[in-house]
Amino acid sequence: MKILVTGCNGLLGQKLVELISLKHEHVLVATAKSKPILSLGTGEFHPMDVTSATQVENVLTTTRPDVVINTAAMTQVDQCETEKEKCWLNNVTAVEHIVQACQKVNAHLIHLSTDFIFDGTHGPLDENEKPNPLSYYGESKLASEEIIQKSKIAWTIVRTVLVYGITQDMSRSNIVLWVKKNLEEGKKINVVNDQWRTPTLAEDLAMGCYLAAVKKAKGIYHISGSEMMTPYDIAIATAEFFRLDQSLIAQTDSTQFTQPAKRPPKTGFIIDKAKSELNYKPHSFSEGLAILSRQMI
Repeated sequence: MKILVTGCNGLLGQKLVELISLKHEHVLVATAKSKPILSLGTGEFHPMDVTSATQVENVLTTTRPDVVINTAAMTQVDQCETEKEKCWLNNVTAVEHIVQACQKVNAHLIHLSTDFIFDGTHGPLDENEKPNPLSYYGESKLASEEIIQKSKIAWTIVRTVLVYGITQDMSRSNIVLWVKKNLEEGKKINVVNDQWRTPTLAEDLAMGCYLAAVKKAKGIYHISGSEMMTPYDIAIATAEFFRLDQSLIAQTDSTQFTQPAKRPPKTGFIIDKAKSELNYKPHSFSEGLAILSRQMI
């Protein structure tokens, strides 16, 4: 099977490159705007900007993948709120390009989406929950889902929650790394205790996408960790694991922060479908921290 990954230099993209490169029965095609950060092993790389219909069509018709895993997106929630045209171009128009190209080469599309398509009035949520985004980022990701669902291609939508992990040349941080860095520097941090998520190890998300690709599973899958935690819970667990000063962590609530984009208060996912149909087995949060810690050595 030939698997094409968009956004191969992002956190999830790099984890997919690592995973698929080890699976010698598959051919990896990695794509991104800039040259690949990781060695691709026997895989191949093609520069591709997903916002260019011409580039997307040329790369897909040249490589003719069986499966496309689309990890490319604009995910900075507040930036999406203030730069709406750029957000729509990267999260919606780009998906239209990918869908059209997949149709031409008869490729199965696996598309990454988010818990931010929900309003967060309750959780955890299963795949049948009705979306109601609070932010422009959430609106753009929901619009991309709808484009895919209305298309004639074979598709899988993988929704996930609060991804954490570490890899090379990361373009942005995540909550675990942010907490660890600040505490190591002796800085006090305020962390909200009124939002709930099921934090997702990047390796687990990559495996979920890979399992969906191998099975060519169709439909929507919620893929995340299995533990409901607040950011404050995450910060305390991170401090405990890395033996850092918990007294630097102060509880607060989301009313104390002024951000351009609204966040859903409570999401988190019910992942029973992914477990039963894909044999998805996420690590616990403490196991995830151990994996991340080993990669820092």
